[in-house]
Amino acid sequence: MSTPRVVLVSGCSSEALLRCERFASEGCRVYATARRLEAMAGLDAHPLISLEKMDVTSDADVRRVVELIVAQVGRIDIVVNNAGVMGVGPLIEQPMDTVNAVFDANTYGALRVAQAAFPHMAARRSGLVVNIGSVVADIAVPWNGTYSASKAAVRAMSDILSMELKPFNIRVMYIAPGSVRSNLSDNQAARFSLAPTSLYTTFLPNILQRIHASQGANSLPADAFAKTVVRRVLQKKPPRYMTLGGNSTAFAVFAWLPKGFVLWYLWRLYSRRT
Repeated sequence: MSTPRVVLVSGCSSEALLRCERFASEGCRVYATARRLEAMAGLDAHPLISLEKMDVTSDADVRRVVELIVAQVGRIDIVVNNAGVMGVGPLIEQPMDTVNAVFDANTYGALRVAQAAFPHMAARRSGLVVNIGSVVADIAVPWNGTYSASKAAVRAMSDILSMELKPFNIRVMYIAPGSVRSNLSDNQAARFSLAPTSLYTTFLPNILQRIHASQGANSLPADAFAKTVVRRVLQKKPPRYMTLGGNSTAFAVFAWLPKGFVLWYLWRLYSRRT
């Protein structure tokens, strides 16, 4: 009987919970983490899933959880860097505190968790780091620039790690989701507002349009996304790059088109007046 693989997943809320359950259904020992334990309500009923509070922006918190897992089960086989926050609004008007917070959670957080797990994976000469990015990492779209930039950094970081971790037989997989069904957009729209001094007030309907763009009729159900992702992650040789979800094909086509045309088209799409 094979030993169950040990999976550490960060940012376990909304559709990420389904991924944890899918890993567990495949016999994996899952450590689901989030900044708030209440965000993972319901997962504690599964015997193969342990819940831990972990803030990916805290060095001490990340080290504590990684050392806890190693102490309990002796290793970490797979790290899934899923934690992330949005950064909606005109990039030029984003407060630097917001920019720093988005990069800390989305980019530095992913590297922080990978760094903490690396010595344990390297000692066993085995492991997989999975970084969840976005289709907007390579093809930037207006009104969510801080998020796009932070995920573009994750894409570059993933490519670099895929080379530099080869000597230790550690694989790196980058996943670029397109539209996946969740309640994130509704929550974001309910909280969003432009500053009273913003020069972009006439574009507010376009910004709200952009927030809801990922929840169109072609968005992929979260359970289907989780099933496909986990199946590919658990392959003997996982792919280095994977994209799926609504609009992922369109974004793949955008990558082959002249950049000037793509930027013109996306700006026109998200700057129309109704």
